[in-house]
Amino acid sequence: MVNDYRELDVWQMSMSLCEKVYALIRSFPAEERFALCDQLRRAVVSIPSNIAEGNGRDSKTEYARFLSIARGSLFEVQTQLELAERFKYIAIPEETKH
Repeated sequence: MVNDYRELDVWQMSMSLCEKVYALIRSFPAEERFALCDQLRRAVVSIPSNIAEGNGRDSKTEYARFLSIARGSLFEVQTQLELAERFKYIAIPEETKH
């Protein structure tokens, strides 16, 4: 394990994803403020948070468990962004949909 989780590329990328999602949801309709927007915020913040928390744990098994939770949160964000696209709040470029 890395001593400082901030050195991890995956943590840095997940922090960038948080910034992008927060900027994106500013354009969502007001009625989504306490629905999809809140869900997206919680899920996207969970990604770097679980990477950091797992890195601070004492065992590789626990670290792997927190990385798994972070991965699950990433899939949650992907699903919520696809819903936002279906609702016509955003447009997701075709090349980023895998």
